Amino acid sequence: MGFELVEAGPGSMHGRMVIRDDFMTPIGNMHGGVLSAFCDHMLGTVCYSAMKPGQWAATAEFKINLTAPVVGGVVDAYAEIVNLSRTMAVVRIDLHNNDRVCAVVQGTVMIRDPKPKA
Repeated sequence: MGFELVEAGPGSMHGRMVIRDDFMTPIGNMHGGVLSAFCDHMLGTVCYSAMKPGQWAATAEFKINLTAPVVGGVVDAYAEIVNLSRTMAVVRIDLHNNDRVCAVVQGTVMIRDPKPKA
């Protein structure tokens, strides 16, 4: 889908997705499912900078508020870990398209330790 990492720091990340024609609906807005896939990717990925080596992250749930239609160009996602514990993280993402907020997301990510070797 063409997700790009723009910048990352401890517990935060800026990602970008270039809008393609095949992401668009017949009325000229990007399909919400494409935006949701981008958010799902960002939710887990932002956690890796704050996790221990070998741990892995998986989205448990998220809520997306679509505040404006995405009409082309790029979508910039700014993700930040709001709270991190041993087994989960709460993440917030603000998404922008053409210099306006197009969605706000909050999600819960499971944090798991690697399985012990037999």
